Amino acid sequence: QVQLVESGGGLVQAGGSLRLSCAASGIFFSTRTTGWYRQAPGKQRELVATISRGGTTDYADSVKGRFTISRDNAKNTVYLQMNSLKPEDTAVYYCNTVISGVPYWGQGTQVTVSS
Repeated sequence: QVQLVESGGGLVQAGGSLRLSCAASGIFFSTRTTGWYRQAPGKQRELVATISRGGTTDYADSVKGRFTISRDNAKNTVYLQMNSLKPEDTAVYYCNTVISGVPYWGQGTQVTVSS
């Protein structure tokens, strides 16, 4: 059974930093692309960053230069380091992977950035 569990969210002031973690069971992140998404109230879920099985990363324009996605294969965990946070980064953050066309999501972790 595939399970993704996010952690690390919280309340932070603008300009601050947080590191989100996504731990997996039932799959190995090293064998597939993993992404971080976010959903703000009243908005659609949007892609924030991805990391391929080869380690290639990609970012939404809104977070380039501020966020870094990484992976620890030994811990089977994907991270999202978020620096220089802005109030518009406030959202529930989810990690995601797709297996045989089926998307898997964690439960999400809330990030709130105060101005």
